[in-house]
Amino acid sequence: MISTDGGDGAAAISLTKVLEKAPDLVSLYKTAGASVRRHGLEDVRAAVYLVLDRSGSMRPYYRNGTMQYLAERVLSLSAHLDDDGTVPVVFFSTDVDGSTDLTLGRHRRRIDKLHQNLGHMGRTNYHWAMDAVIDHYMESGCRCPALVVFQTDGGPTSKAAAERYLCKAARLPLFWQFIGFGDPDDNEFAFLRKLDTLAVPSHRAVDNAGFFHAGRNPRAIPDHRLYDQLLGEFPDWLAAARSAGILS
Repeated sequence: MISTDGGDGAAAISLTKVLEKAPDLVSLYKTAGASVRRHGLEDVRAAVYLVLDRSGSMRPYYRNGTMQYLAERVLSLSAHLDDDGTVPVVFFSTDVDGSTDLTLGRHRRRIDKLHQNLGHMGRTNYHWAMDAVIDHYMESGCRCPALVVFQTDGGPTSKAAAERYLCKAARLPLFWQFIGFGDPDDNEFAFLRKLDTLAVPSHRAVDNAGFFHAGRNPRAIPDHRLYDQLLGEFPDWLAAARSAGILS
């Protein structure tokens, strides 16, 4: 579990441990660390979640390894924020398709293997995945904030439900960082841009979501830029959540 007594500027998991458990992630770990420091987060401890879209249109991204690629980058980032070396992962489509833990040293091809065993790929419903993350966080007893990396390639079937869950979750110490895969001109992403800009306080207590578009080929994004995008709005949310009493 995450230590709750703050940090001293050191990563939650040391380079030595990463070398021992996951030598293939050392370069990503170092790149993530540089981004953590650029954003002034070196003393922050936070849980990190990963939510992955399994709607039918996502097949190419699983087939070509893009989803495993994203998971390894998120896991490498989490090593700076969370000392348990584990990222809870939720797969969703029409409902929650499945969940797992992605752990340093047991991460290789983990996403690919699980995806292949989850069966039918359905439609896109954000709110069930959001509910699963909220339940996991509440049941964990964690007292630290959480960064939820939420990947999708389009808007949800039930937009009203997704907006309602996001607004209700604004009173919880969860920050939702949405990532869009696919055509940047697709109107499907208009909804995610709306979630990113929902008014405060008329719709939600604080701005608890960010969005960036990773394009048709997310693997082409340099690692340092991906990390900067994942962390870009997190510090502002931390400050706002403390001011609102959501975080101590």
